[in-house]
Amino acid sequence: MPKTKTAAMTEEKGLNFIEEIIEEDLKNGKYRQIITRFPPEPNGYLHIGHASSICLNFGLTQKYGGYTNLRFDDTNPVTEETEFVESIKEDVRWLGFEWKNELYASDYFDTLYQYAITLINKGLAYVDDSSSEEIAALKGTPTEPGKNSPYRGRSVHENLDLFERMRNGEFKDGSKTLRAKIDMAHSNMLMRDPVLYRIKHAHHHRTGNKWCIYPMYDLAHGQSDSIEKVTHSICTLEFVPHRELYDWLIEKLEIYPSRQYEFARRNLTYTITSKRKLMQLVNENHVQGWDDPRMTTISGMRRRGFTPESIRDFCDRIGVAKRENMVDMSLLEFCVREHLNKIAIRRMAVLDPVKLVITNYPKDQTEEVWSENNPEAENNGGTRPVMFSGELWIEREDFMEVPVKKWFRLAPGAIVRLKSAYIIKCENYIKDKEGNITEIQCSYIPESRSGNDTSGIHAKGTIHWVSTAHAAKAEVRLYDRLFTVENPTGEEGDFTRYINPNSLQIIKEAYIENSLKEAKEGNKYQFIRKGYFTPDKDSTPEHPVFNRTVTLKDTWVKESRK
Repeated sequence: MPKTKTAAMTEEKGLNFIEEIIEEDLKNGKYRQIITRFPPEPNGYLHIGHASSICLNFGLTQKYGGYTNLRFDDTNPVTEETEFVESIKEDVRWLGFEWKNELYASDYFDTLYQYAITLINKGLAYVDDSSSEEIAALKGTPTEPGKNSPYRGRSVHENLDLFERMRNGEFKDGSKTLRAKIDMAHSNMLMRDPVLYRIKHAHHHRTGNKWCIYPMYDLAHGQSDSIEKVTHSICTLEFVPHRELYDWLIEKLEIYPSRQYEFARRNLTYTITSKRKLMQLVNENHVQGWDDPRMTTISGMRRRGFTPESIRDFCDRIGVAKRENMVDMSLLEFCVREHLNKIAIRRMAVLDPVKLVITNYPKDQTEEVWSENNPEAENNGGTRPVMFSGELWIEREDFMEVPVKKWFRLAPGAIVRLKSAYIIKCENYIKDKEGNITEIQCSYIPESRSGNDTSGIHAKGTIHWVSTAHAAKAEVRLYDRLFTVENPTGEEGDFTRYINPNSLQIIKEAYIENSLKEAKEGNKYQFIRKGYFTPDKDSTPEHPVFNRTVTLKDTWVKESRK
């Protein structure tokens, strides 16, 4: 578990390799301003991996001046939906960033079509009638050259005619493609006459049925960058082989020379950051949707109670590198705890209740005691009144019939302080027929009230409580890590085999301070001694629902050492 003060966390960070490139470019006068873009495909919800890219792209232009575009890579109409577009915009804004231009690859379909015609006229692209299987068979291997397609020698005139007829919808899906004419013996397999356009008769979420041919990623991406005059096109390492084609297309089309730079993904333990696998979890009902609080989607983390500040802090801590590695989930949880500790309002909630009766407290009497809202807050948080009475709910785990050594909570004959209230002494307890404790009976010391204690008695332990007459009933959802192994996709078999069966525990009858009934979605609380919680979107004043964001301490470290 990371510590709050280590050399790595307190010393000033040096420049990452992308910042070094940018500073050199600015120093040499290569650019007057830096332009980046965040280019998600709207075929799912964003996850923690996208958060790193968002923070990097927007962070660079905040640091060095310039701006970032939000550009949707919407070139596959079969998988893309407006729902995903809207969720992506919400996620980027929630993380604290604002784009200058909202753009779409589909904005450039006419221009990209003309680019394709330019390549055909230059003898650098041809229409191929081969099936995808035939194209793959002719590609060769990394150690053996590929073979030319039998359609590679078509004339410019014939290619122009066929490509126009492709656009006009004369051919079936998969019957023809447009391919770049480069080199079937090239050492980079992606340079062996890559497909630039394919036929796909499908309704597009923005262009409707205007198009039945769609550009491939390699034609749309670099050219969109160029149209927008993106100076630093930042991708993850899997796009390294694509950089050569990115540069080739820009050179042959003689357009603005955007440049691609790659950084390493940061995989997170006990989770997955594959949009395809996240979709599988949703479609197979392993989770309750894209915003299930166990998911590492940004919407899921937001619903669970994570803060944008903590996610930005996490992305800053893991940094930017050229080599992939695994980041411990504990670091993300540490960042969340550190921020929530400063901002979360303290409240009392009893999750596994047992009744405590103070036998010598005046019957039907109630009083206000005062408890701190957040002693860690910058303004000290102030205090609030909490109603106290002679009947309370306390946590069942705070009583032990036969106490172990160094037990400082309730036990027969033991004393303990009730948070912000009085010192009590356990006098008796009652069990039902099954042996379950149903009531704990105590006496209290009137002179021991917090803030005005004249009893001279010191209690080593303090427990929290809520008054039975003033508490509200609530549903509490305890979320934990979704997988039981650090790298679920690295294990044998289907990754869903490693889903944690205890990743969600629902408590139907918890008791909370009455004021928490009015808690709003987005509010952050520390339930004293229990963890950090936030109201769920399902919560209502009549039926409050709270999600546990994270425990007070890293329980997984303790478990892993057993």
